Amino acid sequence: MAEQKVQFEATLERWLVASRWLLAPFFIGLALAIIVLLIKFVQEFVHLVTHALALTEAEAILAILSLVDIALTGALVMIVIFSGYENFVSRIDHTTDRNWPEWMGSIDFTALKIKLLGSIVAISAIQLLKQFMAVKTAPDRDLMWYVGIHLVFVVSSVLLALSDRISGDIKSKTKPDAAAPPPPAAPAKPATPPRSY
Repeated sequence: MAEQKVQFEATLERWLVASRWLLAPFFIGLALAIIVLLIKFVQEFVHLVTHALALTEAEAILAILSLVDIALTGALVMIVIFSGYENFVSRIDHTTDRNWPEWMGSIDFTALKIKLLGSIVAISAIQLLKQFMAVKTAPDRDLMWYVGIHLVFVVSSVLLALSDRISGDIKSKTKPDAAAPPPPAAPAKPATPPRSY
């Protein structure tokens, strides 16, 4: 009976570990979504270039902010793809490509959450800036909502960073550091010469 239970647990654990590959299509879909963002980026860029002489300064700034917004969203999706794949599906061998960005092999789930929230705050700030550029035409209620939502993102990211720092401090105090050097040995007492009587 006990042997059957152990065999069942081993089989179940193998299936659960193998089920992580069900996430791979999600990351492939996100990679394909980058193409959609690229199409929208090219569309905005072409619109900006073809109407550059007719645009006012404020309109040009808004168009450029839209390009920055799309670029930041694309970077956010790439962070999710690589970090999510490495954290939940399989390690990527980045030793074969010397152009591989350093951060891609070292982001854990905590760092991923902080990077995601940082990117969301940046995107939210750009949306808010776009609304303030058109402050004459934007209703006060909409501006209030944009400011409120942006503040929620900022406070959330600060609280997440603080909680991760606090939990990191607690972990470092409770767990001895294996890589820490041993404490220095006590200095040897000088040898006392024998007394002559």
